[in-house]
Order: sequence, then structure tokens, then C-alpha cells
Amino acid sequence: MKKSIFTMCTIAVLTFCGMTNVQAQIMKAADLEKYAKERYGERWLDAAANLARTLKLDKNESLTYQQVIEAPGKTKQQLYIALNYWATATFKDKQAITLNDKDEGCIIISSTIPNIVEHMGTLNKYSVSITPVIRIDIKEGKIRVTYTVQNYDILADISGGWLSPTDDARKTYGDSKRKQEDKTNANLYDEQWEIARHYPFVEKDAQKRTCAKALVMAHAYSNAVLDKVEEAIKNGIVGNEDDDW
Repeated sequence: MKKSIFTMCTIAVLTFCGMTNVQAQIMKAADLEKYAKERYGERWLDAAANLARTLKLDKNESLTYQQVIEAPGKTKQQLYIALNYWATATFKDKQAITLNDKDEGCIIISSTIPNIVEHMGTLNKYSVSITPVIRIDIKEGKIRVTYTVQNYDILADISGGWLSPTDDARKTYGDSKRKQEDKTNANLYDEQWEIARHYPFVEKDAQKRTCAKALVMAHAYSNAVLDKVEEAIKNGIVGNEDDDW
């Protein structure tokens, strides 16, 4: 697979889904962490710092990757059908596909990947989710994939840090997979952290370790997306999507 091209790319503002219990099926969080460690190592601070040397934020200060994938001999219609099949089969959230325009050759997907990072700090415990926006533009014989993460969605537990007074207090973090609209636990609260305002793009960061791993995981997921899209247009999803039947 060609390496990701990091570009200054603008994506139209779409309906933001927030944190949900629905997970995109490209890769589960546990598998994504293994994938990230194999490629970037287990030292998250170092891995994030190394990535920051090559990553560029777009003009909206979002993390954006773009790649053109050649598909010689494939028509625009063939590519559209293959990618529509892939998107429908991959993202189980019925609201994930926010735009599907055959005539324009454009598919846009926005689906939350919950709990890609869980980290215990001194005072708080954090669960980090991301909602990438994946745009696929289709032409004769090629496609362009743009992957953007605007921020980190944070569920913080103010009773879950190392200095929490008792073990019982830390148990509230088990509720970190609650729905966003559930406000029954006063120890839990939601935040959005702008990527540009945190490590490694900002050296002095109180959430440095949390954001280091979040960046590496978001980057790893972008590579997984690009790999899966390329596989779908070149070899299909199940391997028997040809015309010989």
C-alpha cells in the first residue's frame, strides 16, 4: 500500500455523531492497539513525537490524511458499487454513511471508534474516542480517500485517578461506556480536546500521555482504513464479487 499523503485538506462540516456505543467494524480497539504497537512501538510518547515530525494539521487544525489509489481498468460505476458495498458491510451504524452520491461519485462516512485509549492520570481517568470523517471521491480508474479527525472525545472520571481516596471511588470508571446523554453519575463528564492544543503539537500538556497514545491510535486507524479501502477495490470484500457466475 502506498504511504499516506498528509495534506492541507478541507472537508465540509458534517453532522457530528458524538460518542456512541456503535463501533466501526474495520478494527476493534484491542486489535487496533496491537496493530499500532507492531508498527510504532509501545512507547507512546516517543511514537507520537516521531509521528509529529511528518504529520501536518490542515487549515482547520484537524488531522487529515489523503491518498489516491489507482484502479486501472475499473469504471467509475464498478468502483462506486465496490465501495458502497464495503461501506455498508463495514459500518454497522445506519447513520454512519452521511453522503452517498452515485452521480457525483462521492461517499462520506462518519462513525465513532469508542475507547481507543483508557488512561489513569493523577486526578482523573480518561476514556478517549474518535469520530473520523472518511470521504471517498470516485473517478474512472481511481479513487481518492480523505480521512480527517477533528478532535478527541473525552469521558473523564474525576474520581478515577491515582489520588482517588478509595478503591470504591475508582469503580465509577467502569461506567465509562455509558451513553453520552446519561448524566446520572456526577463523577463523569464529557469534553472535546482539540488535537492542535495537545501533545505532541504542544509540548507542555497536562494530558500528555493520554494524547500521545490517542494520536498514535488515530494514525494507526487511518492506515487500517486506507488498507481496507484499497483491498476492497482491488480484491473485493469476500473475494467472489466478479462477473463469472
